[in-house]
Amino acid sequence: MLGRSTPVRGPSALRRTATRTTAVAVGTAVAAVMGCVAGPAAHAAPVPAARTLHWAPCGAPDEPGAECATLDVPVDWSDPEGPTLGLAVARRKATGPGARVGSMVFGPGGPGDSGVERVVGGISRFSPEVRRRFDIVSFDPRGVGASSPVNCSAELLARRPSADLASQTDFDATLAYNKRLRADCRARTGPVFDHLDSGQTVQDLDALRAALGETRLTFHGSSYGTLLGAQYAETYPHRVRAMVLESVMDHSVTRTRDLLRSQAVAAQDSFDEFTKWCADDSACALHGRDVHAVWQGLLGRAERGELDNPDRPGTALSPADLVNRIAFKKFYDVKYAELATAIAGMEASSPLPASPTSAMPLPPATPVFCADWHLPVRDYPEYASLVRTMNSAAPDLPHLLPVHMTAACLGMPTANPQHRLTAHGAPPVLVSNALHDPATGYPWAVSVARQLGRSGVLLTYEGQGHGSVTSGPCMENAVNGYLTDLTVPARGTRCPVSRA
Repeated sequence: MLGRSTPVRGPSALRRTATRTTAVAVGTAVAAVMGCVAGPAAHAAPVPAARTLHWAPCGAPDEPGAECATLDVPVDWSDPEGPTLGLAVARRKATGPGARVGSMVFGPGGPGDSGVERVVGGISRFSPEVRRRFDIVSFDPRGVGASSPVNCSAELLARRPSADLASQTDFDATLAYNKRLRADCRARTGPVFDHLDSGQTVQDLDALRAALGETRLTFHGSSYGTLLGAQYAETYPHRVRAMVLESVMDHSVTRTRDLLRSQAVAAQDSFDEFTKWCADDSACALHGRDVHAVWQGLLGRAERGELDNPDRPGTALSPADLVNRIAFKKFYDVKYAELATAIAGMEASSPLPASPTSAMPLPPATPVFCADWHLPVRDYPEYASLVRTMNSAAPDLPHLLPVHMTAACLGMPTANPQHRLTAHGAPPVLVSNALHDPATGYPWAVSVARQLGRSGVLLTYEGQGHGSVTSGPCMENAVNGYLTDLTVPARGTRCPVSRA
């Protein structure tokens, strides 16, 4: 008997507030996908007449000014007159109404990030000029947040096997577990389960454009949101006004090994940037020491179950959590000093008695990832070879999240597999990336810009971090001019590291 149901990402108080303030009730259809079955024709479905958004104030009193609404969209865009789901939407109006250009839709990352939370909680990621000229609008993609989140058995989720497979028996057990979990989530979440890939979300995005009254879309996608933006430009090139793709996913990487290697290389590059900073800056808590050796010592303790968890003293920190939560996330915002201090503190902590560690929790929208990425692995020997490839490319960062995602997607069907972009007829699309991005390596941005052909304009930030459009005046001015006045930066524009 399976345990009680729990959303993989349950609605927070903020989401409940947003849902209560909408004028159109969220449909009863639920969302999750571990294997969408809609064919490519579903992604090219015509958009029905524009739906109406009824806005109402939402959010916490200390963050006033946000408005929320619900957009009803088809569960399956190949059946536009069929059952619907409620897409949670939020906006903040332009701060300079007389200078307003229109609405700009932000495509959240993840997969699993809430665009509603991003808007309701503040939009500081955008420059003052962009906030002055545009209504900033975002949404919770289907299967996320208040847009019919994934719903699965809590007990079954807690029994997820470790991604550290050691035999064909482990491999087969993971396949069997994934099949059970998919069946459970599908039964609990209903028809939307089969229709949550980014191809379906492209149609949601176009319906939102129409509901906002925009003839052409102004869009800013970040990280996983760049996959949505790129596929929108491919599907509706003549409906794009301006599009920024920031920290870019390359959905043309078809081989599992190539995807894992490229992500490992990007992550290791960011770790190496951290060690260079530590060697050069006396503010580093590990300055003057061999950072690689200190880190490898912590990894060894974590592998033996002896490393004290700084957030839960007395419990062992898993090596996967050490790598992904303690280190990797600090590279996103270039929080080198925080990471060095954390490493020094853990090194000084007393070893725990060896004890087992739990499997690392996966992102809430892992099913969406599985529906967008076809990552076949034949058997355990191939899986072990893939892990060796990652560990060779990132010797300081084993257990990276992509290998966990690969294990979670074993045996899952894919509705929206990888392919090269063909966005013929699209206007200039600004492709922005840092040279040292830990999650979406710079070569991906180069590749996507090339796939876009004459439409692709690469803007390079010569620094570090995941996200760079406001990293100094050079980047900010280039993006501002493009979004507001459609002034395209010169091809090959590179912006120096911001020291602010």
